[in-house]
Amino acid sequence: MRSALVLSAGGMFGAYQAGAWRALSEFWRPDIVVGASVGSLNGWAIAGGCSPDELIDRWLRLTDASTHRFRLPKSFVDGIVAAEPFVQWVREVHDSYQPQQPYGVVITDLMRLKPVLVMNPGITWRHLAASCAVLGMLPQQRIDGRLYTDGGIMGALPLWAGAEAGADVVVGVNVLRKIPRALVTVIKGLRSIGPRIPAVPDSARSMIIGPEDYLGAPRDAIYWSRDKAERWIEMGYEDALREKHFIQNLF
Repeated sequence: MRSALVLSAGGMFGAYQAGAWRALSEFWRPDIVVGASVGSLNGWAIAGGCSPDELIDRWLRLTDASTHRFRLPKSFVDGIVAAEPFVQWVREVHDSYQPQQPYGVVITDLMRLKPVLVMNPGITWRHLAASCAVLGMLPQQRIDGRLYTDGGIMGALPLWAGAEAGADVVVGVNVLRKIPRALVTVIKGLRSIGPRIPAVPDSARSMIIGPEDYLGAPRDAIYWSRDKAERWIEMGYEDALREKHFIQNLF
């Protein structure tokens, strides 16, 4: 029986995932890791052997990557935020680790509005950047001639990708378990014109770890704060540890 850890989109709320991973690593090691948007960066590090303490330390030192310089976009596939600090962060994470186990990143084909699972080997820093490329905010990424955007735009937590990667048990960490009504409306609108999102097969067992309420305001997902990161890390640890016996009973 193979298991997968799937990490959601969520910007700076991704610190919560670092805390959750600290708890999960105490009693479980997934066979497969999958991530979307910021979860793709956390997932890449985890699959590459990054220890929970090291991942947490990264989140507590995330100053340069969260410095935003706004600009006028050159086109609809450009972003209002200067990409250099973000690209440096993504490339540094990508270059610091190499997956030691099956790893997948979810990116979205912009023209088709179709989420796509890409498995390692062959994942470049551009795949990770594409998965994090919030439409309108960060530049979209062109890979093999096609434009790709945020891996969480069609749904923050792609549990289906864990099953598609070959897992029988899928554990998701969703920092956007509760999202603003306006964003729900946008996602529903995109889904109405895009292809159907794959479902988790009935044969696979799954569960979701996540906060019961909003982790913060929308701006908190964009601007880094050490105090808030520390709080979210602790929340992630406590929430994941609370599900220990339930997760163990999935196997």
